[in-house]
This record gives sequence, structure tokens and C-alpha cells, in this order.
Amino acid sequence: MKSLICVAIVLFGSLVAVAQTPELKFIADTLVVQADGTYDADPDPATLTFQIFAQDKDIKRAYETATRSMQHIVDIAHGNGLAKDDIRSGVLTVSPIYEGDRKKRARSYYVQGQEVLKVHDFARIGLILDASVEDGVTDFRSLTYSLADEEAAKKKAVAEAMQRAIGRAATALEQKGQKLGTLRYMSLDVKQIYGVAALSPGEVVESLEVNDTFSDKKAVHPPMPTPQAQKITVSASVQCAFQIQ
Repeated sequence: MKSLICVAIVLFGSLVAVAQTPELKFIADTLVVQADGTYDADPDPATLTFQIFAQDKDIKRAYETATRSMQHIVDIAHGNGLAKDDIRSGVLTVSPIYEGDRKKRARSYYVQGQEVLKVHDFARIGLILDASVEDGVTDFRSLTYSLADEEAAKKKAVAEAMQRAIGRAATALEQKGQKLGTLRYMSLDVKQIYGVAALSPGEVVESLEVNDTFSDKKAVHPPMPTPQAQKITVSASVQCAFQIQ
């Protein structure tokens, strides 16, 4: 009985060791194969992040300025059809600014917060950005794209990887006149999502630049272009050990 247990342990250890290599190898009546699969999905939603800031000698004025700026972003979001659940307002924090000795009275107060919007209609992104940065106390931070149902995309990537693994294993065995048996062992790795398009804050600043620096007229900048989102790719890798019939 002890000898049978030892044989089983040695066989399983060899199987696992081979499964860690990407090459196809035969061990006794087992075939180990590796395959990758991917799935491309259209992104939804887009996430816009804004930084709110205000500074004033009077703490009340600084706080009111930041509050108005946050409300301005919320109004813009509602005006572009965003639902209440797609708008997340952060807490405003107040930081005193001292000059020299901290024991002295604060010379001014800095108030900051964050506003995060989830946008499903990408045609609205440019309009939101264009209207949000005009008040001078709102700083655009980032635009990222994600998937509402990442799990569904991962399952499709895994399904493609598994189909490729089975197909490769079956093809390899056909060359020897053998057939694919049951699955004895499998490892799975779903990789991070990549290929996400993003709009950097620098692009927003560049779009708001005014060429006529010495003009007394109010600057009129062109509307913010709608960023083009790329498809999001999810990838999966499987290693399978099949019985050879």
C-alpha cells in the first residue's frame, strides 16, 4: 500500500512540473498543452475624475467657493443626462496654510475635494470636459474606460483559450492515431485588462490654450473633441493535462 502511494505522489509531481512549461510533452498516458485566448469588448462606462480646489484668507469663502464648484460639476452632469448613481462627490477637506511659525495664525485656507462621474454616452464626454474647467477652480485629472461586466468578458476569453487547448491536443494526438481522453489537470490565469484609452490632463490644457495672448476680448476656445475609446482586451491562459486514449 505504501509503495502505491509513493508512485502516485511521484507521478503527480512530474505532471505538475511539466504543466509549468509551455511546451507540449508526453508523460505516460498524459498530454500537457497550453493555450491563450482573448476577448475584445467595447468599453462602458467611462470615468471622469475632477479635482476641486479653492484658497482664501477667509475659511468660509474658501469653502463656499469649492462647494459652488462641486455643485457646478453636478449640474453639468445632470444637464448631460447622467443619473444620480453615476455622480460621486467626495468630501471637502480644509487645510490651513501657515507662514513661518505654525503657532501663528493661519494666513489662508486651502479647500479641496474630488468629483467622479461615470459616463455611458461617450458623445457627452467632450461637452462635460468643455464646461467643467471654465470656472478656474476645477482641475480635470483623468479619463479612464472600463467594462460594466468584466466577468462576462473574462469567461469568453477563458472559453476561447480552452477551445484552443482542446483543439491543439486533439490535433497532436491524431498524428499518432490516438484520441483525447478526460481532463486530468488544469491551471488558469486571467490577465489584467489592457488596451484602455485615456485622455491625459495635458490634452485638456492644450485644447484650452488661447493663441491671441494680448487680446482684450474674452477668450473663446474650440469645443473639446470627443475622445475615441479603444476596445478593451481581456486575455486568459490555460494549461491542461489530458488523458490519452
